[in-house]
Amino acid sequence: MFVLTVDQVASRRGADRVPEITARIEARHGPALVLGPDRTAGDEFQVVLGTADDALGIALDLHRDGGWSVGLGIGPVRAPLPATTREAQGDAFIAARAAIDEAKRRPLRFALAATGGDALVGAAGVAALVDLLLDLRDRRTPEGWEVADRLEAGRTQADIAAELGITPQAVSLRARAAGVRLEQRARPALVRLVAALDVAAPA
Repeated sequence: MFVLTVDQVASRRGADRVPEITARIEARHGPALVLGPDRTAGDEFQVVLGTADDALGIALDLHRDGGWSVGLGIGPVRAPLPATTREAQGDAFIAARAAIDEAKRRPLRFALAATGGDALVGAAGVAALVDLLLDLRDRRTPEGWEVADRLEAGRTQADIAAELGITPQAVSLRARAAGVRLEQRARPALVRLVAALDVAAPA
């Protein structure tokens, strides 16, 4: 299982954004949610997911939104599952707690911890690759995101050019500068590595 523990940055100096972001997660990822998202304490919430793809996707969305520390814990969750994440237990929750504590000290405010893995598929190595993807996305301009979001939605470069009032060549240049194709190639491989950490976790 994959447990995300998420903490709002500098919440004492701003509005409580937990209800807003948890509602957005439910709307976008509802069918994939195993438990939560549930507020666990103060400005922190947790969500349990069954797939690496959804866990990484939510982590990327939170990082892009800004203002969140994100810890991803990977490992077993005790069965049978309770009604809420607050009642749930297991190694994945312990890993997520360690990850969120580390994330708060890191520049990109993301960390990953797992109860399994080996020398070839270790949590530290996978976390470093996630950092590279986060850094690439951080460098993306608003114009780059205009193209990236539309490509992810399945639009063609010709469609995007017409929508934005630019040439297809300009769309291609924006996509290249934004690293869109690079992310599209790297992300599936990264999802497989994150998933392998769960497979390697002890029962």
